Amino acid sequence: MLQLFLSAFITLFVVIDPPGCAPIYAGLTKGATPAQARNMAMRACVIAAIILLVFALFGQDLLGALHIELDSFRIAGGLMLFWIAWEMVFEKRTQRREERAEKVAATPEVEDVSVFPMAMPMLAGPGAIAAIMLLQNEAEGLDETLVVLGALGAVLLLTMVALMAAGPLIRMLGARVEAVITRLLGVLLAALAAQYVIDGLRGSFNV
Repeated sequence: MLQLFLSAFITLFVVIDPPGCAPIYAGLTKGATPAQARNMAMRACVIAAIILLVFALFGQDLLGALHIELDSFRIAGGLMLFWIAWEMVFEKRTQRREERAEKVAATPEVEDVSVFPMAMPMLAGPGAIAAIMLLQNEAEGLDETLVVLGALGAVLLLTMVALMAAGPLIRMLGARVEAVITRLLGVLLAALAAQYVIDGLRGSFNV
């Protein structure tokens, strides 16, 4: 059981990538208060857990009933992430926040990123969905199923801690450094999005 837990934990940790998601989350929540950022981090992880749990238990039947292939998830998720990355690089999100702040001077509206893009497709993305479905299919019996789900819970708990810690750490570096980091992470996110699309196309056409 311990070997199964470690195998599932390492697989899900690499796929979900908490250290990689944390700085991207900090860039997406720039301008949010610490309380708002914490709440969004918790919501993102809870929603991602629900999505992955559904796919772990019913994923094969659900995709089969809808006639949807996993590669379609990769392409769609990649396109959505690329749009977010484009906004990060060219500060479109910052511009929208400033416009909202002018309209609502007393309580500036903060864009909620907990559902999109954090919970889906960043945390519960095509890779994580594929991984949890594969691990679940290989699990035999209730005991092994619970071990796999326990590994998923542990990874998402670490992810929540990483998301909460990233914002204060980046804010300590100052506004200029934060702006540079946000643009750099936007470029990296764009590359990740492109890879999703490439993997989806490769799988669809068996290249």
